[in-house]
Amino acid sequence: MPLIHTRDLWKTYRMGTEEVHALRGVSVDIERGEFVAIMGPSGSGKSTLMNLIGCLDTPTRGEYLLNDNDVSRMNDDDLARVRNREIGFVFQTFNLLPRASALHNVELPLIYAGVPAAVRQERATAALSLVELDDRMNHRPNELSGGQRQRVAIARALVNNPSLVLADEPTGNLDSKTGIEIMAVFEGLHRAGNTILLITHEPDVARHAHRVIQIKDGSVALDNAEATRPGTLQPVVP
Repeated sequence: MPLIHTRDLWKTYRMGTEEVHALRGVSVDIERGEFVAIMGPSGSGKSTLMNLIGCLDTPTRGEYLLNDNDVSRMNDDDLARVRNREIGFVFQTFNLLPRASALHNVELPLIYAGVPAAVRQERATAALSLVELDDRMNHRPNELSGGQRQRVAIARALVNNPSLVLADEPTGNLDSKTGIEIMAVFEGLHRAGNTILLITHEPDVARHAHRVIQIKDGSVALDNAEATRPGTLQPVVP
């Protein structure tokens, strides 16, 4: 069974008397250990798909299994537990607590999971070491560069040993050089066996993945591992 399994996934919003279909029957399987990029222009449905895969929302109809659990029919409390246990999130805006140290920011998912303090600190320290921030553990976000903040966010995503790392435009707030460095971190995590799902509209970023799924008008327009070869990614218009 794949880690992510969706079949005929639809998401429909009602706007007055009108129905807007943000997703139109998306069916994808993502295996454990894959590095996948989901691409698409604004309004294509890629963010809606990310929200469903990340258990931040539920589909209007269709099936979604994550790690053999049918999350498409879970209530909000069950979804919250799945998010904390199964998914590590990395966002474009880092989403760090400004007054907390890097170490405490990384500990947060473990606090929510009820992990004892000594174990939290040990696991958070190990996660920060993994992203080469051993010497910045006691620094607050305003004492860190943009790239270092994103590394803290990546460490936080990893600290619960999730089944899936879900990264939403993780280089969007970074300059080109720092963005390349952050993508190298993701490549290292993938080589270590992590499953990574990357949401992006930038072909240069998507090219780091081993498989590219392009979304257009709420449907899968392309799903091709060969798309990561130079020159084969289709241009995406924001």
